Amino acid sequence: MAEPAPINRRFAEDVHFNLVKPGPPRYRTRTDKPVRYFTVADKEGGAALGYVWAGDEDDAAAWEQRAAAGGRALAEGGHWHARLEEAKGRGIPPSQALAEMLSNPEGNRGRALSDSLTDAPNAAAVETLAKGD
Repeated sequence: MAEPAPINRRFAEDVHFNLVKPGPPRYRTRTDKPVRYFTVADKEGGAALGYVWAGDEDDAAAWEQRAAAGGRALAEGGHWHARLEEAKGRGIPPSQALAEMLSNPEGNRGRALSDSLTDAPNAAAVETLAKGD
């Protein structure tokens, strides 16, 4: 008696997995622990474009685009995100990344306001601030 053929012949073949190289190192983008954040203001009119926040406890940091700032804020976010990614790649804690950004505050369309550095209870509070402006 012949062995029955599998219903789907692909399942009869050996399976091979290709290793996928992981992307660049990144800070976590969520935390319910306390964070520090600063405001990034538009160079042209001075309106807030968004906020960069960081928290060492969960190794988290991110850019929060200010909803009311529209396309300029979206475009500016790429700059601050890239700076966070570069800092993580060097292995520095999120709070140190914030300090570096404030010491070199220039962005593409915006500028970090050094006197705006403040605390928030968590990342969600900064997100709420960005949505509610």
